[in-house]
Amino acid sequence: MARQFLVRHKEAELIVPAKPTPREIRPLSDIDDQKGHRFHLPMIMFFSYNQFLDEKNPVGVIRDAVAKALVYYYPYAGRLIEGPSDKILVNCTAEGVVFREAIAEVGLDQLRDFMQPPFPYSKEFLVDASDSTEILDSPLMLIQVTRLICGGLVLAIRINHAISDAVGLVQFLNAVSQISKDPSSAPSPLPVWQRWLLSARNPPYVTCMHNEFQVEKNSNSCTEPTILASPLNLVRRGFFFGAQEIKAIKKYLPPNIPYATKFDLVTALVWRSRTIALQLDPEEFVTLTYAVNVRGKNKPKLPSGYYGNGFVSPAAVSKGILRC
Repeated sequence: MARQFLVRHKEAELIVPAKPTPREIRPLSDIDDQKGHRFHLPMIMFFSYNQFLDEKNPVGVIRDAVAKALVYYYPYAGRLIEGPSDKILVNCTAEGVVFREAIAEVGLDQLRDFMQPPFPYSKEFLVDASDSTEILDSPLMLIQVTRLICGGLVLAIRINHAISDAVGLVQFLNAVSQISKDPSSAPSPLPVWQRWLLSARNPPYVTCMHNEFQVEKNSNSCTEPTILASPLNLVRRGFFFGAQEIKAIKKYLPPNIPYATKFDLVTALVWRSRTIALQLDPEEFVTLTYAVNVRGKNKPKLPSGYYGNGFVSPAAVSKGILRC
């Protein structure tokens, strides 16, 4: 059962780049510009007490490091605008990212049992700021640093998915970490824009079937429509698959499949379990979509430091799922 505790939030502020940055308009890639990416992606990280920070204000260190990192990642400090043909662009205005400090009357040990997603206190550790949830003409990043009574920290970040994926965000956070340790240093690797590398040919042409973009056809499912339509029937839970869980799943492999990767095992289990739970007709076509990082895979390869959306979402389609 979730416990109650007090969190005192300070007023939100805008952190701008520590030095002047180029004022320009930059295009996004076609991967960035997909309408399915037009939302804000949250991330919450927990840090235990560090005795070496006793003489420093960790919130101030992070605030200063973010400002210096934005000199290199200055598009983050801009705003998205609408361009021709419903495309969105980055207007590099140096208006800044939202930053908020908070203090929570709770220790890290008291939160450990609740860290498995969905984290029940996410709204306390990542408080919305005014006009920060829009896609256009809104801050692209919101950062909240919450100090805990044990000396630990909770660092929560929300980023506009249209400008970066989780890998790109982590790259920015690594830059903030490097600069916090050595304020005079430059991030390594240096950020690379080059969004044109993931833009379609002009004119574009299709070379293979893309199930992930197929229009959903009428369903043969015997499931009542209200079961799938009502969010009250779907419950979010987090599952972690360690060595023991993987070993248990392997026992269910048929004799003609002597080997399977962990990805194959977990994906097959989740796919099969979900179709059973949804009570789909055995003849129903079921689509599974998952994210695949293309860094290091596509040609030409994305350069080191690329911090845009660098993933695709292929889809596997099958039918005739067996029921238990």
